[in-house]
Amino acid sequence: MNKIDYDFLKEIECWLLDMDGTIYLDDQLVDGAEDFLRFLIEKKRRFLFLTNNSSKSAAAYVQKLHSLGLSFITEEHVFTSGQATIAYVLKHFPNKKVFLLGTADLEREFIHSNVLLAEDPEVIILGFDTTLTYQKLWKTCDLIRKGLPYVATHPDLNCPVKDGFMPDIGSIIAFVKASTGRDPDVIIGKPNLPMLHAISERINVDFSKIIMVGDRLYTDIALGERGIRTVLVLSGETKMEDLQNSPFHPDLVVHTIVDLIGKF
Repeated sequence: MNKIDYDFLKEIECWLLDMDGTIYLDDQLVDGAEDFLRFLIEKKRRFLFLTNNSSKSAAAYVQKLHSLGLSFITEEHVFTSGQATIAYVLKHFPNKKVFLLGTADLEREFIHSNVLLAEDPEVIILGFDTTLTYQKLWKTCDLIRKGLPYVATHPDLNCPVKDGFMPDIGSIIAFVKASTGRDPDVIIGKPNLPMLHAISERINVDFSKIIMVGDRLYTDIALGERGIRTVLVLSGETKMEDLQNSPFHPDLVVHTIVDLIGKF
């Protein structure tokens, strides 16, 4: 059996951690997840919980992690596609009026970051809106047909839930395209570059010193195509046999995140 090379992990300064399927499954921590996080702290390695789900705020994720016993986690440890989208808007559309299709949580984050939300916008942002109504969709399509800049927070078609899946923003994007003929001009969330740029600017760490740990090949591991290192955990949706037909290949495969303790 070939010896697994963990040496490259010593060079990593920041760990990006997927949550559901990596740190917890539904409402239960993966065995050893807390031990791994404390190991990172002991080794003075920075880490961010990274999620494409823009329907919830960083504060909501902190509350979830606290409920699982991770009371030492703060909002500084969480980064969402919603936050990355805010960073993108502030950089590329400063002082522009924004129409946001999103939850109250996402709206609050935009407002808190001094993004001007308006019904007569100059930019359209599509988020994962779990409070979606037909009227909201109709309004969004009308605005997109005007040719305004159109940004989506992430690409996921479905969001995993306890009993299966719920339609995610990718399904909303498909609806909008069927009506308007337009795809988003930019999609922010993983595995896309705007997400990584926002993270790199927030933590001031070069791509080569960042690693993503997750259970999804097409979002988490696909980030490896953007110049960071990746670790696939088999505690979530991906099985070892799925790697055979995948265009995305991790630098390392482990059964669960606990297998990384003591390896750097």
